[in-house]
Amino acid sequence: MNGLLLIDKPSGMTSQAVVSRIRRLCGVKRVGHSGTLDPMATGLLPVLVGNACPASDFLLNGDKTYEAVIQMGMTTDTEDITGTVLTSGELPDGEAVLQTAASFIGEILQIPPMYSAIKQNGQPLYKLARQGEETERQARLVRVYEALPLWQKPEQGLYAFSFTVSKGTYIRTLAADIGKQLGCGACLASLRRIAHGGLQVEQAVSLAQVEEQGAEAYLQSVETALGHLPVLNLASFYARLIRNGCAVEGKKLGLNGQENGAVFRLYACGRFFAIGQLENEALRMIRFFEEPELGERA
Repeated sequence: MNGLLLIDKPSGMTSQAVVSRIRRLCGVKRVGHSGTLDPMATGLLPVLVGNACPASDFLLNGDKTYEAVIQMGMTTDTEDITGTVLTSGELPDGEAVLQTAASFIGEILQIPPMYSAIKQNGQPLYKLARQGEETERQARLVRVYEALPLWQKPEQGLYAFSFTVSKGTYIRTLAADIGKQLGCGACLASLRRIAHGGLQVEQAVSLAQVEEQGAEAYLQSVETALGHLPVLNLASFYARLIRNGCAVEGKKLGLNGQENGAVFRLYACGRFFAIGQLENEALRMIRFFEEPELGERA
């Protein structure tokens, strides 16, 4: 069994627990997800099955959109509402909240939270945090593309936003940093991922649906996960060369003017078979998925 399952993850469940359930349902050892959602979070979790797993690297690089509710006037050790309350402050002015959130649009430096799966010296940070340890983390350059206000309840200090962000952005930390800049503190009250690359939460199904109907009823082609990558159709001759590990000059494939590092979905005779990347003005295969349809040999 190979392909992509789009799961609408329920709150209170880890992303890895979803993978374990799918693994048992499919009877396949090779199952993974693309982009961890915290246990409290809900929404779109792409689960890759079988030979679709290599697509995870390319999904992870895609931008993501979240609907987030921020609680102003409170900080916690986890940067979300599930943690231990550290401080409480006065509620800020509503217009100031909107202006401050908008000021984070663009490239920002973000320090990952201690309660995260990032490893340091081989140890996940969240395990150190649970032991009461805090270690220095290196700031990361991330990008906030959009901070769209959805609704607000100023009297309760609750503000909902739609955030579109780059790979590696922690919405918990973004909420905490907004509160810090306002001087009142803040933490994340709820989070729902609604888009991941070109995938939308409306395409997702619940675990209950998968358990009831079987995974095959909802399994999609790996191409679905790679819809954000441009398509490159190859003649059988060039597809054969690339499949065998050879590099082909980009200009022979009509890739003049394409930047080095550009990534493509590769097709032969209308059938997807691999992902290729342009390096030193030559195209190479970097991920193989299935044997290409090559037609008759010349």
